[in-house]
Amino acid sequence: MKLVLAIINNDDTPIVTAQLTKAGFYMTKIASTGGFLTAGNTTFMSGVDDDKVDELIGIISKFSKKRLQPTVAHNPGFFTGGSHDVSSTSVQEVLVGGGTIFVLNVERFEHV
Repeated sequence: MKLVLAIINNDDTPIVTAQLTKAGFYMTKIASTGGFLTAGNTTFMSGVDDDKVDELIGIISKFSKKRLQPTVAHNPGFFTGGSHDVSSTSVQEVLVGGGTIFVLNVERFEHV
């Protein structure tokens, strides 16, 4: 048995949930936040038999899309010779989405 932890962008959570449920997978969902953009994510936890891991990962991969997201970048300030530093901001696009998946061995599982 394996424990699959999958961190998915919130935009993909509804379709991933629906498709995993349709395929018969049970999961626990936990709201989480990414560190880089502090964007909302959902962390899925699912205990599955070894022979079902690839199917589960396939569904997550198919329905977790990477996308470009605009973000504000702060350019470092520079000294103007006066009492104030000048800094600027610009909008840049970064690649977000997709999923990060961990597969862990389960030594023991009990449903009580």
